Amino acid sequence: MIYLISYDLNKPGQNYADLYEAIKSAGVWWHYLDSTWLLDTWLTAAQVSDKLRPCIDDNDNILVIGVTNEYAGWLPQKAWDWLRVRMNKAA
Repeated sequence: MIYLISYDLNKPGQNYADLYEAIKSAGVWWHYLDSTWLLDTWLTAAQVSDKLRPCIDDNDNILVIGVTNEYAGWLPQKAWDWLRVRMNKAA
């Protein structure tokens, strides 16, 4: 399954390193947009969220949501290629 992970870390000077490492350790990832990652993993959305929770503060926000075959936007070609390959693999 491919998940979109989006977050707001609200504490000034927040250290993103632990969160980045937790995301990277959960599967195959792609990161091009600030505060947004795509993650290809066998984990459920709840398991991904639980894995990331220790890396954020109580006043931070995080969203983990499944990606469907319906998507659009303005991204570099390498982003579309990554997504297309991963979506085809999951089909």
